[in-house]
Amino acid sequence: MQHYRSLDDVSLQQAWLTIGVFDGLHRGHQAILSQLTAGARKNGAPAVLLTFDPHPASVLARRELKLLTTPEERAALASALNVDAVVTHPFDRSVAEMSAREFMLRLKIRLGLSHLLIGYDFALGKNREGNAERLTELGRELGYTVQIIEAVGDESGVISSTEIRKLVSLGSVDAAANLLGRPYSLSGPVIHGDGRGRKINIPTANIGYPESKLLPPNGIYACRVRLGADLYAAATNIGFNPTFTPDKRTANVEAHILDFDRDLYGQTIELEFISRLRDELKFDSVDALIKQIHADIDETRKLIRLDSRSSTSG
Repeated sequence: MQHYRSLDDVSLQQAWLTIGVFDGLHRGHQAILSQLTAGARKNGAPAVLLTFDPHPASVLARRELKLLTTPEERAALASALNVDAVVTHPFDRSVAEMSAREFMLRLKIRLGLSHLLIGYDFALGKNREGNAERLTELGRELGYTVQIIEAVGDESGVISSTEIRKLVSLGSVDAAANLLGRPYSLSGPVIHGDGRGRKINIPTANIGYPESKLLPPNGIYACRVRLGADLYAAATNIGFNPTFTPDKRTANVEAHILDFDRDLYGQTIELEFISRLRDELKFDSVDALIKQIHADIDETRKLIRLDSRSSTSG
Protein backbone atom coordinates (compact mmCIF):
# COMPACT_ATOMS: atom_id res chain seq x y z
CA MET A 1 0.00 0.00 0.00
CA GLN A 2 1.14 3.54 -0.75
CA HIS A 3 0.79 6.31 1.83
CA TYR A 4 0.93 9.76 0.25
CA ARG A 5 1.22 12.91 2.36
CA SER A 6 -0.43 15.22 -0.17
CA LEU A 7 -2.66 15.06 -3.23
CA ASP A 8 0.18 16.79 -5.06
CA ASP A 9 2.20 13.56 -4.80
CA VAL A 10 -0.46 11.34 -6.42
CA SER A 11 -1.09 10.35 -10.01
CA LEU A 12 -3.67 7.56 -10.43
CA GLN A 13 -6.30 6.53 -12.95
CA GLN A 14 -9.92 5.44 -12.51
CA ALA A 15 -9.70 5.47 -8.71
CA TRP A 16 -12.51 4.40 -6.43
CA LEU A 17 -12.40 6.86 -3.54
CA THR A 18 -13.80 7.58 -0.11
CA ILE A 19 -13.11 10.80 1.79
CA GLY A 20 -13.18 11.68 5.49
CA VAL A 21 -11.07 11.97 8.58
CA PHE A 22 -11.81 8.33 9.47
CA ASP A 23 -10.44 8.85 12.98
CA GLY A 24 -10.30 5.46 14.69
CA LEU A 25 -11.33 3.56 11.56
CA HIS A 26 -14.26 2.17 13.54
CA ARG A 27 -16.87 -0.36 12.46
CA GLY A 28 -18.83 2.25 10.51
CA HIS A 29 -15.72 3.26 8.59
CA GLN A 30 -14.89 -0.39 8.00
CA ALA A 31 -18.27 -0.92 6.33
CA ILE A 32 -17.45 1.87 3.86
CA LEU A 33 -13.97 0.48 3.16
CA SER A 34 -15.35 -3.02 2.67
CA GLN A 35 -17.64 -1.78 -0.11
CA LEU A 36 -14.89 0.44 -1.52
CA THR A 37 -12.35 -2.35 -1.87
CA ALA A 38 -14.85 -4.93 -3.15
CA GLY A 39 -16.12 -2.57 -5.84
CA ALA A 40 -12.65 -1.41 -6.82
CA ARG A 41 -11.43 -5.01 -7.21
CA LYS A 42 -14.42 -5.91 -9.34
CA ASN A 43 -13.72 -2.97 -11.64
CA GLY A 44 -9.93 -3.32 -11.72
CA ALA A 45 -9.50 0.07 -10.06
CA PRO A 46 -7.32 1.29 -7.18
CA ALA A 47 -9.14 1.69 -3.85
CA VAL A 48 -8.15 5.03 -2.29
CA LEU A 49 -8.83 6.58 1.11
CA LEU A 50 -8.39 10.36 1.36
CA THR A 51 -8.03 11.68 4.90
CA PHE A 52 -6.75 14.89 6.45
CA ASP A 53 -4.17 16.06 8.96
CA PRO A 54 -4.66 17.96 11.17
CA HIS A 55 -8.31 17.19 11.90
CA PRO A 56 -10.45 19.85 10.16
CA ALA A 57 -12.25 20.63 13.43
CA SER A 58 -8.96 21.69 15.03
CA VAL A 59 -8.41 24.20 12.21
CA LEU A 60 -11.96 25.47 11.83
CA ALA A 61 -12.73 25.70 15.56
CA ARG A 62 -9.16 26.67 16.50
CA ARG A 63 -9.11 24.17 19.35
CA GLU A 64 -6.94 21.19 20.18
CA LEU A 65 -8.59 17.87 19.41
CA LYS A 66 -7.08 14.64 20.72
CA LEU A 67 -7.36 11.83 18.19
CA LEU A 68 -8.03 8.11 18.33
CA THR A 69 -5.50 7.43 15.56
CA THR A 70 -2.43 9.16 14.19
CA PRO A 71 -2.11 9.42 10.39
CA GLU A 72 0.36 6.53 10.47
CA GLU A 73 -2.01 4.35 12.52
CA ARG A 74 -4.89 5.19 10.18
CA ALA A 75 -2.83 4.23 7.14
CA ALA A 76 -1.73 0.94 8.73
CA LEU A 77 -5.33 0.04 9.59
CA ALA A 78 -6.49 0.91 6.07
CA SER A 79 -3.74 -1.25 4.60
CA ALA A 80 -4.93 -4.21 6.70
CA LEU A 81 -8.39 -3.64 5.16
CA ASN A 82 -6.95 -3.96 1.63
CA VAL A 83 -6.97 -0.29 0.66
CA ASP A 84 -4.44 0.33 -2.12
CA ALA A 85 -3.52 3.93 -1.29
CA VAL A 86 -4.05 6.38 1.56
CA VAL A 87 -3.68 10.10 0.94
CA THR A 88 -3.22 12.13 4.13
CA HIS A 89 -3.73 15.62 2.77
CA PRO A 90 -2.72 18.69 4.84
CA PHE A 91 -5.79 20.59 6.01
CA ASP A 92 -5.48 24.34 6.39
CA ARG A 93 -7.53 27.48 5.79
CA SER A 94 -6.89 27.37 2.05
CA VAL A 95 -8.40 23.88 1.83
CA ALA A 96 -11.30 24.97 4.04
CA GLU A 97 -12.08 27.85 1.66
CA MET A 98 -12.18 25.66 -1.47
CA SER A 99 -15.55 25.18 -3.15
CA ALA A 100 -16.81 21.63 -3.56
CA ARG A 101 -16.32 21.91 -7.34
CA GLU A 102 -12.72 23.11 -6.99
CA PHE A 103 -11.82 20.24 -4.66
CA MET A 104 -13.59 17.56 -6.70
CA LEU A 105 -11.92 18.80 -9.90
CA ARG A 106 -8.58 18.41 -8.14
CA LEU A 107 -9.50 14.83 -7.22
CA LYS A 108 -10.52 14.11 -10.80
CA ILE A 109 -7.15 15.34 -12.07
CA ARG A 110 -4.98 13.63 -9.43
CA LEU A 111 -6.86 10.36 -9.03
CA GLY A 112 -8.77 9.97 -12.26
CA LEU A 113 -11.77 9.67 -9.95
CA SER A 114 -14.40 7.29 -11.32
CA HIS A 115 -16.49 6.38 -8.24
CA LEU A 116 -16.98 8.11 -4.89
CA LEU A 117 -18.30 6.43 -1.74
CA ILE A 118 -19.46 8.70 1.08
CA GLY A 119 -21.17 8.33 4.43
CA TYR A 120 -24.81 9.30 4.81
CA ASP A 121 -23.98 12.64 6.48
CA PHE A 122 -20.83 13.55 4.52
CA ALA A 123 -20.17 17.05 3.18
CA LEU A 124 -17.08 18.92 1.98
CA GLY A 125 -16.14 22.33 0.63
CA LYS A 126 -16.64 25.81 1.99
CA ASN A 127 -19.59 25.93 4.39
CA ARG A 128 -20.08 22.19 3.77
CA GLU A 129 -21.85 22.94 0.50
CA GLY A 130 -20.66 19.67 -1.04
CA ASN A 131 -23.36 17.40 0.34
CA ALA A 132 -24.51 14.19 -1.37
CA GLU A 133 -26.84 16.03 -3.75
CA ARG A 134 -24.18 18.55 -4.79
CA LEU A 135 -21.46 15.90 -5.18
CA THR A 136 -23.78 13.81 -7.35
CA GLU A 137 -24.47 16.86 -9.53
CA LEU A 138 -20.72 17.49 -9.84
CA GLY A 139 -20.22 13.84 -10.70
CA ARG A 140 -22.42 14.20 -13.77
CA GLU A 141 -20.29 17.16 -14.85
CA LEU A 142 -16.85 15.75 -14.03
CA GLY A 143 -17.44 12.09 -14.86
CA TYR A 144 -17.70 10.13 -11.62
CA THR A 145 -20.53 8.30 -9.85
CA VAL A 146 -21.56 8.63 -6.20
CA GLN A 147 -22.57 5.87 -3.78
CA ILE A 148 -24.02 6.73 -0.36
CA ILE A 149 -23.37 4.32 2.52
CA GLU A 150 -25.92 4.24 5.32
CA ALA A 151 -24.87 4.57 8.95
CA VAL A 152 -23.70 1.55 10.92
CA GLY A 153 -25.11 1.31 14.44
CA ASP A 154 -25.81 -1.02 17.32
CA GLU A 155 -28.06 -1.00 20.36
CA SER A 156 -26.39 2.20 21.59
CA GLY A 157 -27.02 4.12 18.34
CA VAL A 158 -24.95 5.24 15.37
CA ILE A 159 -21.25 4.45 15.70
CA SER A 160 -19.16 7.64 15.59
CA SER A 161 -15.63 8.75 16.35
CA THR A 162 -17.05 11.38 18.72
CA GLU A 163 -18.79 8.72 20.82
CA ILE A 164 -15.66 6.55 20.90
CA ARG A 165 -13.52 9.51 22.01
CA LYS A 166 -16.01 10.08 24.84
CA LEU A 167 -15.76 6.44 25.94
CA VAL A 168 -11.94 6.42 25.85
CA SER A 169 -11.87 9.71 27.80
CA LEU A 170 -14.01 8.07 30.49
CA GLY A 171 -11.76 5.00 30.65
CA SER A 172 -14.46 2.74 29.15
CA VAL A 173 -11.94 1.02 26.91
CA ASP A 174 -13.99 -2.19 26.67
CA ALA A 175 -17.03 -0.29 25.36
CA ALA A 176 -14.80 1.65 22.95
CA ALA A 177 -13.40 -1.65 21.65
CA ASN A 178 -16.92 -2.82 20.79
CA LEU A 179 -17.49 0.23 18.57
CA LEU A 180 -14.01 0.13 17.07
CA GLY A 181 -14.15 -3.56 16.30
CA ARG A 182 -10.79 -4.01 18.05
CA PRO A 183 -9.13 -2.80 21.27
CA TYR A 184 -8.20 0.84 21.54
CA SER A 185 -4.44 1.04 21.06
CA LEU A 186 -1.41 3.27 21.38
CA SER A 187 1.90 2.81 19.57
CA GLY A 188 5.22 4.41 20.32
CA PRO A 189 8.90 3.95 21.02
CA VAL A 190 10.16 2.70 24.38
CA ILE A 191 11.97 5.64 25.94
CA HIS A 192 14.08 6.08 29.06
CA GLY A 193 12.17 6.83 32.24
CA ASP A 194 13.46 7.32 35.78
CA GLY A 195 14.21 3.60 36.24
CA ARG A 196 12.19 3.43 39.44
CA GLY A 197 10.30 0.29 38.40
CA ARG A 198 13.50 -1.70 38.04
CA LYS A 199 14.64 -0.54 41.48
CA ILE A 200 11.57 -2.18 43.04
CA ASN A 201 11.97 -5.25 40.80
CA ILE A 202 8.91 -4.39 38.69
CA PRO A 203 10.47 -2.99 35.48
CA THR A 204 8.30 -1.03 33.07
CA ALA A 205 8.52 0.04 29.46
CA ASN A 206 7.98 3.81 29.29
CA ILE A 207 6.23 4.50 25.97
CA GLY A 208 6.53 7.73 24.05
CA TYR A 209 3.33 8.93 22.41
CA PRO A 210 2.33 11.80 20.09
CA GLU A 211 0.91 14.91 21.72
CA SER A 212 -2.18 14.62 19.53
CA LYS A 213 -3.01 11.10 20.75
CA LEU A 214 -6.01 10.65 23.05
CA LEU A 215 -5.02 8.87 26.26
CA PRO A 216 -7.46 7.07 28.53
CA PRO A 217 -7.71 8.81 31.92
CA ASN A 218 -5.04 8.21 34.55
CA GLY A 219 -5.28 4.78 36.05
CA ILE A 220 -4.19 1.17 35.80
CA TYR A 221 -5.17 -0.93 32.78
CA ALA A 222 -4.88 -4.55 31.72
CA CYS A 223 -3.34 -4.46 28.27
CA ARG A 224 -1.96 -6.62 25.53
CA VAL A 225 1.42 -5.65 24.12
CA ARG A 226 2.30 -6.30 20.49
CA LEU A 227 6.00 -6.56 19.84
CA GLY A 228 6.46 -7.59 16.24
CA ALA A 229 4.55 -10.86 15.83
CA ASP A 230 4.56 -11.57 19.58
CA LEU A 231 1.85 -10.83 22.13
CA TYR A 232 2.26 -10.33 25.87
CA ALA A 233 0.04 -9.27 28.76
CA ALA A 234 0.90 -6.06 30.58
CA ALA A 235 -0.27 -4.13 33.63
CA THR A 236 -0.09 -0.52 32.44
CA ASN A 237 -0.06 2.72 34.41
CA ILE A 238 -1.13 6.02 32.87
CA GLY A 239 -0.44 8.95 35.13
CA PHE A 240 1.94 11.00 37.17
CA ASN A 241 3.22 8.46 39.74
CA PRO A 242 1.89 10.54 42.67
CA THR A 243 3.64 8.38 45.27
CA PHE A 244 7.01 9.61 43.94
CA THR A 245 6.31 12.67 41.76
CA PRO A 246 3.16 14.42 43.04
CA ASP A 247 3.94 17.64 41.11
CA LYS A 248 4.30 16.00 37.69
CA ARG A 249 1.89 17.30 35.01
CA THR A 250 2.66 15.25 31.89
CA ALA A 251 1.30 11.73 32.06
CA ASN A 252 3.60 8.75 31.62
CA VAL A 253 2.49 5.53 29.93
CA GLU A 254 4.37 2.69 31.64
CA ALA A 255 3.73 -0.98 30.90
CA HIS A 256 4.96 -3.81 33.11
CA ILE A 257 5.09 -6.66 30.58
CA LEU A 258 4.39 -9.98 32.26
CA ASP A 259 6.90 -12.82 31.94
CA PHE A 260 9.28 -10.63 29.93
CA ASP A 261 12.86 -9.53 30.54
CA ARG A 262 14.42 -7.92 27.47
CA ASP A 263 15.86 -4.49 26.67
CA LEU A 264 13.28 -2.65 24.56
CA TYR A 265 14.77 0.86 24.44
CA GLY A 266 14.24 2.41 21.02
CA GLN A 267 11.87 -0.31 19.82
CA THR A 268 8.28 0.50 18.90
CA ILE A 269 5.56 -1.42 20.68
CA GLU A 270 1.77 -1.30 20.55
CA LEU A 271 -0.46 -1.30 23.63
CA GLU A 272 -4.01 -2.62 23.34
CA PHE A 273 -6.24 -1.49 26.21
CA ILE A 274 -8.44 -4.39 27.34
CA SER A 275 -9.85 -3.30 30.72
CA ARG A 276 -9.52 -0.52 33.29
CA LEU A 277 -8.52 -1.96 36.68
CA ARG A 278 -8.53 1.04 39.01
CA ASP A 279 -7.70 4.72 39.53
CA GLU A 280 -4.15 5.89 40.02
CA LEU A 281 -3.54 6.28 43.77
CA LYS A 282 -1.00 7.85 46.05
CA PHE A 283 0.32 5.34 48.61
CA ASP A 284 1.66 6.02 52.08
CA SER A 285 4.66 3.75 51.57
CA VAL A 286 6.63 2.03 48.83
CA ASP A 287 5.70 -1.34 50.34
CA ALA A 288 1.99 -0.54 50.02
CA LEU A 289 2.55 0.48 46.38
CA ILE A 290 4.43 -2.74 45.59
CA LYS A 291 1.67 -4.84 47.19
CA GLN A 292 -0.95 -3.12 45.03
CA ILE A 293 1.11 -3.47 41.86
CA HIS A 294 1.37 -7.21 42.43
CA ALA A 295 -2.41 -7.35 42.87
CA ASP A 296 -2.77 -5.45 39.55
CA ILE A 297 -0.45 -7.95 37.88
CA ASP A 298 -2.50 -10.87 39.21
CA GLU A 299 -5.71 -9.29 37.94
CA THR A 300 -4.14 -8.64 34.53
CA ARG A 301 -3.04 -12.27 34.32
CA LYS A 302 -6.63 -13.40 35.00
CA LEU A 303 -8.10 -11.05 32.38
CA ILE A 304 -5.59 -11.68 29.60
CA ARG A 305 -4.78 -15.30 28.96
CA LEU A 306 -2.31 -15.89 26.15
CA ASP A 307 -2.40 -19.29 24.45
CA SER A 308 0.92 -18.40 22.88
CA ARG A 309 2.84 -15.27 22.09
CA SER A 310 1.22 -15.05 18.70
CA SER A 311 -2.43 -15.76 19.62
CA THR A 312 -4.86 -14.87 22.39
CA SER A 313 -8.02 -16.06 24.06
CA GLY A 314 -10.13 -14.59 26.79
